[in-house]
Amino acid sequence: MEKLPLANEDKTMSTNLKYVSLGILVFQTTSLVLTMRYSRTLKEEGPRYLSSTAVVVAELLKIMACILLVYKDSKCSLRALNRVLHDEILNKPMETLKLAIPSGIYTLQNNLLYVALSNLDAATYQVTYQLKILTTALFSVSMLSKKLGIYQWLSLVILMTGVAFVQWPSDSQLDSKELSAGSQFVGLMAVLTACFSSGFAGVYFEKILKETKQSVWIRNIQLGFFGSIFGLMGVYIYDGELVSKNGFFQGYNQLTWIVVVLQALGGLVIAAVIKYADNILKGFATSLSIILSTLISYFWLQDFVPTSLKE
Repeated sequence: MEKLPLANEDKTMSTNLKYVSLGILVFQTTSLVLTMRYSRTLKEEGPRYLSSTAVVVAELLKIMACILLVYKDSKCSLRALNRVLHDEILNKPMETLKLAIPSGIYTLQNNLLYVALSNLDAATYQVTYQLKILTTALFSVSMLSKKLGIYQWLSLVILMTGVAFVQWPSDSQLDSKELSAGSQFVGLMAVLTACFSSGFAGVYFEKILKETKQSVWIRNIQLGFFGSIFGLMGVYIYDGELVSKNGFFQGYNQLTWIVVVLQALGGLVIAAVIKYADNILKGFATSLSIILSTLISYFWLQDFVPTSLKE
């Protein structure tokens, strides 16, 4: 009789954690898109912050956060933390190297999202980026041998139709040759590339997680390590002259740091959702985030005007 209350208490705690993680996911996704869009279109004196450096800083913050979580799981013992990191990362070089592929793709994806939100309004970006559901499904079928039912394929077709309507040019766009706030074509290509990279990297990461018993936090540390290396390479190749001229943190302000922290939080939130919730609820949370982003983009940022095709 004493075990029943404990079982109910654990079930209640698990349910609470599930909805808390989903709520944080909605907040993180919506806030990241809106703040990133606002920070990339905000006109200020001086140089704009470099998206390549923001990606690197976000990876470093994610590593620090994951190390703290592993430290907590190690009962706050530095000796135990050192042993876990040594055994799970340094002593398993091949397992660590497996994360180099998705890490490089995630780094590319994060840079593409900055490009996309510099050229698309938040609402159009959010809806178009949901094509990653289609690419993820295709890679899941090919790489994980998953089978999709007729209703699931039908849902994907409806998704593609919705994205096509969102990208359909309105009358005002046909009449005007100028595109405000950058090139919509560049933004669209950046989103589509990010969709394919997200789908492949996500399925590849899922495959690795299912084949090994390492914790999600350890895997995130490995991802962050390679992500930082690839990110620094990108900084040197594309923005090396600007960094040497104006510094690594040029253009950084309070809003920039909010964007960086939200981006770092993304990996941790997804890990928590995978642990405590399921993909159906995750999809619901993403859909809610799209609605919130659209409303805020229309009423607050005022960079999205609904038409007969974009409502």
